[in-house]
Amino acid sequence: MVDKIPQQLEHLNELTQLSDVDCFNNLRMNRDTFNHFCYLLRHSGGLVDGRYVSVGEQIAIFLSVLSHHSKVRVVKFCFKRSCHIVHQHFHNVLRAVLTLHGSLLASPTPVDEECTHPRWKYFKGCLGALDGTLIDVTVPEIDKARYRTRKRTISVNVLAVCDRSMRFVYMLTGWEGSAADARVL
Repeated sequence: MVDKIPQQLEHLNELTQLSDVDCFNNLRMNRDTFNHFCYLLRHSGGLVDGRYVSVGEQIAIFLSVLSHHSKVRVVKFCFKRSCHIVHQHFHNVLRAVLTLHGSLLASPTPVDEECTHPRWKYFKGCLGALDGTLIDVTVPEIDKARYRTRKRTISVNVLAVCDRSMRFVYMLTGWEGSAADARVL
């Protein structure tokens, strides 16, 4: 595989092998986290090397699209792949990530009646805490009014629930930034 596609491998090495700073700037995670993510998706998520595209490159493509809101055509140019290949491997990685939801999202356990922890003893039966945040997004011009917040940014509402150990147990995304919190719930 190395002989056939040296430019693609060179680009992947530039992203993931040179330094943690370069890796973080391009993929939004350091090299150790990237390698652990690759291992996790390969062994637990069922992601396999393609004929010409390694698991590492598939994940780098996926992270490039997510971390920079890049279009497939832009990522195609950077990775020197076709639009079809970028699209196909993005969805392969997405499916692998979704199969890991059981291990990535924790099952909540309520606070016991016998709990003496000073932070949680007043919340008997509570599963955790929830909070919402706004994440900036890029949307088509026609939809911008729906996603515009009271602070005039274009964003989407994200509702997250964490258990007592600060592990995510639930996440709801996709509501327009103009939606009130009560409407999201």
